[in-house]
Amino acid sequence: MTFSASRPSRKRLFLQGTCLLVGALLVASCSTTGRSNLTTGSISGGASRPLDSMNAMELAQAEISIGKAYEKNPKDRNIGLNYANVLRMTGKNGQALAVMQQVAINNPTDREVLAAYGKAQAGAGQLEQALGTITRAQTPDRPDWRLESARGAVLDQLGRTDEARAAYRSALDIQPNEPSVLSNLGMSYLLGGDLKTAETYLRTAAAQPGADSRVRQNLALVIGLQGRFDEAEQIARRELRPEQADANVAYLRSMLAQQNSWSKLAARDAKGANGTN
Repeated sequence: MTFSASRPSRKRLFLQGTCLLVGALLVASCSTTGRSNLTTGSISGGASRPLDSMNAMELAQAEISIGKAYEKNPKDRNIGLNYANVLRMTGKNGQALAVMQQVAINNPTDREVLAAYGKAQAGAGQLEQALGTITRAQTPDRPDWRLESARGAVLDQLGRTDEARAAYRSALDIQPNEPSVLSNLGMSYLLGGDLKTAETYLRTAAAQPGADSRVRQNLALVIGLQGRFDEAEQIARRELRPEQADANVAYLRSMLAQQNSWSKLAARDAKGANGTN
């Protein structure tokens, strides 16, 4: 379903149902370390599995565990990064930002840290500050694809779509076929209401060897928004434990509860394209 500029009211209706979720997904899928522990969300010494495969109780336990490690050694770079990551996963964006401020103070030239700091700022709603942090961390002579992808995610949330997609493509020039970047690019098209293009990029992302569960959940979302819920549910259930899969599917169902509205919206667009609207 691609919305034309001549139907701004319909596009707004679509975005009201998806933009808040997509904003969160863009930040979440914007990995800072490619295939490191932060990409999957696993916590060294604090959990044995990736964060995105945990339920709410397990996330809470992981937060306590890594929080204790951070208390003992607040200047440890990796512990700080991991603690901020789990805090974001449990919705404590303000606390995650405070942790990342300290990590950035102790590692002022570490570009991975600065990218994560920018993510924390974006998660706390400080979008302009996040963009500044990420932009300052980038160096023209040795550009980092992680920073370009993070910059794109923030630009998307600021509504600067063309710049965001240019940043993603720049990241892909540096790191071809990187699944997290392809996923972000796909979600950018979802934000714009172009579900077909979004699906194309997300399918490509999901097919890459390094794709994690969040990429596949993004693909499930875009497929579900096109009314193909059975297919979306199959994707949402892959590689997850039954209870986590049930939670994901329940969330997907809640997001797609207005599926009849999406179908009617698509039908009206089709009629309009045929001159019958």
